[in-house]
Amino acid sequence: MRQRTPFARPGLLASAALAIVLGPLAASAQEQAAPPKDPAAALEDHKTRTDNRYEPSLDNLAQQDVAAPGAPEGVPALSDAQYNEANKIYFERCAGCHGVLRKGATGKALTPDLTRELGFDYLQSFITYGSPAGMPNWGTSGDLSAEQVDLMANYLLLDPAAPPEFGMKEMRESWKVHVAPEDRPTHQENDWDLENLFSVTLRDAGQIALIDGATYEIKSVLDTGYAVHISRLSASGRYLFVIGRDGKVNMIDLWMKEPTTVAEIKIGSEARSIETSKMEGWEDKYAIAGAYWPPQYVIMDGETLEPRKIQSTRGMTYDEQEYHPEPRVAAILASHYRPEFIVNVKETGKILLVDYTDLDNLKTTEISAERFLHDGGLDGSHRYFITAANARNKLVVIDTKEGKLVAIEDTGGQTPHPGRGANFVHPTFGPVWATSHMGDDSVALIGTDPEGHPDNAWKILDSFPALGGGSLFIKTHPNSQYLYVDATLNPEAEISGSVAVFDTKAMTGDDSDPEFTTLPIAEWAGITEGQPRVVQGEFNKDGTEVWFSVWNGKDQESALVVVDDKTLELKHVIKDERLVTPTGKFNVYNTMTDTY
Repeated sequence: MRQRTPFARPGLLASAALAIVLGPLAASAQEQAAPPKDPAAALEDHKTRTDNRYEPSLDNLAQQDVAAPGAPEGVPALSDAQYNEANKIYFERCAGCHGVLRKGATGKALTPDLTRELGFDYLQSFITYGSPAGMPNWGTSGDLSAEQVDLMANYLLLDPAAPPEFGMKEMRESWKVHVAPEDRPTHQENDWDLENLFSVTLRDAGQIALIDGATYEIKSVLDTGYAVHISRLSASGRYLFVIGRDGKVNMIDLWMKEPTTVAEIKIGSEARSIETSKMEGWEDKYAIAGAYWPPQYVIMDGETLEPRKIQSTRGMTYDEQEYHPEPRVAAILASHYRPEFIVNVKETGKILLVDYTDLDNLKTTEISAERFLHDGGLDGSHRYFITAANARNKLVVIDTKEGKLVAIEDTGGQTPHPGRGANFVHPTFGPVWATSHMGDDSVALIGTDPEGHPDNAWKILDSFPALGGGSLFIKTHPNSQYLYVDATLNPEAEISGSVAVFDTKAMTGDDSDPEFTTLPIAEWAGITEGQPRVVQGEFNKDGTEVWFSVWNGKDQESALVVVDDKTLELKHVIKDERLVTPTGKFNVYNTMTDTY
């Protein structure tokens, strides 16, 4: 296998539309006891890894006002206004790495027992200059003013704010059934081609757009939660479930003459994931949603969203056996082989197989995997779940039929971020699943055919370069010979506005890197303002077209670009003033059937 070197390219990721916050504090106080002697030279270390510049901000927790805690002797007190200003900065820029309660996640803990020992001057210097380990240079970069740096150093000496819990009482208070199941259609009342419909996230508008995959017509725009993270379809394809980062779930009935939200619920303050039951005999029976805060998941009725079972994910890490107070729920998938939900718990490094056949006597298989679990998808047979433990550059393979761990493999790249990944048949290796990376330019292939190609199964078979670091999604389709890789977070406009396309049939698996074609998607969109970033290719039902979001600032023009998969030429550009910050796109059929 060819070894790839980490991507290194200068430049900061400064797009406000991306809501990016930055990386972990550092390894230990002993390793970084003073600011750099040569800050100008050292600061280049902060500009080399795109994954160090990315961590989802907790925007919704940032909006919650809290009372300032009391200050111990020797620590300056903050007013409520000052504390809330600092709290907002922390949740928007720091909490994604250091945790809601500052007890550490992908970044180190920042609890008062540690920060008070370090002292104000150390914290002020460290926030100003950062570290090569990934802590941003907030002060010297200009992201924070000198006054804000001082405020944050003071804030870290005080007790952290604890956001409210969100239990059954709060969920039931937020739960609404707008149209009861008995009052809904008994057949499809519109003439839409539902299987080729796209659900498109309009991130900063708090909406989704339903777009016809053949005519490119925006059929409807629906209000949802803020910044919908994912759209999932019920097994029947009738119900569309979307979840916002604010924890709001909308259940949309696509059979209605004018599809609309028939039920809604809020499952927490911050959330990312939702799924529905797909096992034969359990179709449309249940839905499940997972939260970042509080750290928990909830199983709901599949027709009404009535909350039925809430389970906390707080517990011990799989490796160090240390208690973690806020392990977030990342990807959730439904097994096709057993009546189970597959739940990734980020910080504990555990994958839960949740048996939904008896909610009163809930059975869960807990698999020790790796940290920190993020996103992933199924192989082509739908039997194996392959997921990224992106902080440790690993892929974890779970056999969903047997309910057990199969393999843990190092990808050879920095911070794998596959989305659902991409399945295709390699000319030499046979069936493989692919991931790209945020931290470097590499694409890694893992073998997925233990019966037909046993020597290749669950091994990283190849690694080769694409456009550059900062990739969020990789995509193909069973009817396509092409593999598409974006570079959304890359600091260079030309790269973040393009995608790399590999011909999978021309791959050899030898020592030479496969060539790729660069498609200038943002240029094809004809957008001249801002730095529009291309994100998440999604195929139509037949695999003849692939759609890309051209994601610009909230007050700037965005677009969707449709590419002909056979010719790799521009086919159509969808522009509309309602397309505000389009990001994720989910074709109904491909999402319903886990086709990727």
